Amino acid sequence: MIKKIALVTGAGSGIGRAAAIELGKEGWSVVLSGRTLKTLKETAELIEVSPTLIIASDIRDPKSVENLFRSTFDHFGQLNLLFNNAGINKSSTPLEEVSFSDWKEVLDTNLTGAFLCLQQAFKIMKMQAPMGGRIINNGSLSAYTPRPFSAAYNTSKHGISGLTKSAALEGRNYNICCGQIDIGNAQSKMTKRMTDGTIQADGSLKQEPTIDVNEVGKAVAYLASLPLDINIPFFTIMANKMPFIGRG
Repeated sequence: MIKKIALVTGAGSGIGRAAAIELGKEGWSVVLSGRTLKTLKETAELIEVSPTLIIASDIRDPKSVENLFRSTFDHFGQLNLLFNNAGINKSSTPLEEVSFSDWKEVLDTNLTGAFLCLQQAFKIMKMQAPMGGRIINNGSLSAYTPRPFSAAYNTSKHGISGLTKSAALEGRNYNICCGQIDIGNAQSKMTKRMTDGTIQADGSLKQEPTIDVNEVGKAVAYLASLPLDINIPFFTIMANKMPFIGRG
C-alpha cells in the first residue's frame, strides 16, 4: 500500500479534527498539529485505524513551524498533503475600534501562519521523490463577501486567496497543487454565535443555519483524494439557507 502522509494544523477541534478523522478513514497517516496537546490527543483517539503523529506547534512562530515540518519529514520521510486549517476570529468590533493586538493576532495566525506552513510544505514537496503534493488552504466565504465588524478576519481570508493563487502558480512545475476550501457556517466553537444571532449588513441580528462539521471533513478528504494532475483552486461548501449569495 502506498504511504499517504497528511499534516493538519488546528487539528485539536472543529474542522481540523473532522478532516483528520476523515483522512484517517481514507488510509492517510495524519500528523496532528495545534497548540494544545490535550485536544490533539483527543483527536488521535478518534482516528482508529491509521497511524498518527502528534506535534504541538504554534504556527505564528517560524521556528516552531520549521520544527513541525522537520519532525514530520524525519518521522515519515515524506509529506503528501497539508491542510492549512488553523485560524481564529475575534468578537464583532467596528473597524476603527479594532485593537492593534487583536489585528496582529488574527493576521499572524490566519495569514502569516498559513504562509509559514505553506512555505515549509513547498520545501519538502519540491525535494522529495516523487516530487509534489497537495496543499488545501482553509479560506472562508469571508474571502469573497465580508461580514460587518470583522475587518481583521475578512482581511486575513482575502489574503489567503492571494496566497492560494500564488502557490498554485508557483507549484505547477513541481507537481504541487494548491487549492482553497471556503466554508460557510460549519458547526464549531467559532460559529456557535450563528445560532444565537449574527450581525447582518443592515445592522440587524439574525440566526443563521449551520452544517455538520463532519461533512466538511468529508469534503477535505475528497479534495485530498484527487490525483495531482487535477486541481480545484476554490471549493465552496456552505449551509444552503445561509445569507451569502445576495448577502447585504
